[in-house]
Amino acid sequence: QVQLVESGGGLAQPGGSLRLPCAASGLNFSPNPMGWYRQAPGKEREWVARTSSGGSPTYANSVKGRFTISRDNAKNIAYLQMNSLKREDTAVYYCNVVSAGGYTYWGQGTQVTVSS
Repeated sequence: QVQLVESGGGLAQPGGSLRLPCAASGLNFSPNPMGWYRQAPGKEREWVARTSSGGSPTYANSVKGRFTISRDNAKNIAYLQMNSLKREDTAVYYCNVVSAGGYTYWGQGTQVTVSS
């Protein structure tokens, strides 16, 4: 059974930082593309960042230069490092992984609140 578990969310001040781990189990993590998405209250889920096994990471314009996606294939963990946080970054953050068969798995999400 494939399972993704996000953690690391919480309350941060504007300008602060958080790091979100996403731990995967039940699949061979390393060759699969994975990404981070977020959903703010009253809004649709939006893509944040993506990384494939061999390619360069890509980012939404809204987070480029502030967020960094990375992965530790040996540990089956991906990370989203979020710096220079803004109030508009407040959302539930989800990670996903696309399997070799093209199925997308999602985690349950972790809440990030940016407020002073």
